[in-house]
Amino acid sequence: MPGARAHAGGDEPFRQAAVACIDGLYGFALALTRDRRAAEDLVQETYARAFAAARRPEPDENLRGWLFTILGNAWKNERKRRRPEAVADVESLEPSRLEGPEAALDRRELRERLRCALLGLPDAFREVVVLRCVEGFSYQEVASIVGCPAGTVMSRLARARSLLREALGPYAGRAGERS
Repeated sequence: MPGARAHAGGDEPFRQAAVACIDGLYGFALALTRDRRAAEDLVQETYARAFAAARRPEPDENLRGWLFTILGNAWKNERKRRRPEAVADVESLEPSRLEGPEAALDRRELRERLRCALLGLPDAFREVVVLRCVEGFSYQEVASIVGCPAGTVMSRLARARSLLREALGPYAGRAGERS
């Protein structure tokens, strides 16, 4: 990475900044692998590669994008090594605010439909949706992470959104309100 300096293995600011990205990395890994254990392994592999790297970005540089790129590359390498496994159940997150039982049930149903629709997307589409819409990366950052032009990212994202709208049917508007 341009401007990156070599670091000793015990660089505490780098470690703290890298570990702060764990939730986003795990969410991305879970979207890619569709399996909790595989996602945990992928995040662990990402950190192993990051901490072993001779050249790393400074914590104030684009460390987050660098880590997501490592995770994406590790996932691509893993997919090349073995065939995909069956889709596993993904634990959904509980809402952080208090709500009535009907609203909670409605929210769970919507979350499940959205999860199934997202998991039903082809890998390339699911990847850009998670990076752009969930993790908030710019089109250029997503392009860098997945290794394709920004125009391709925009095209994949448009197609993915269209497929999600079709899969969600009448829930499509409600899913957009809550994301």
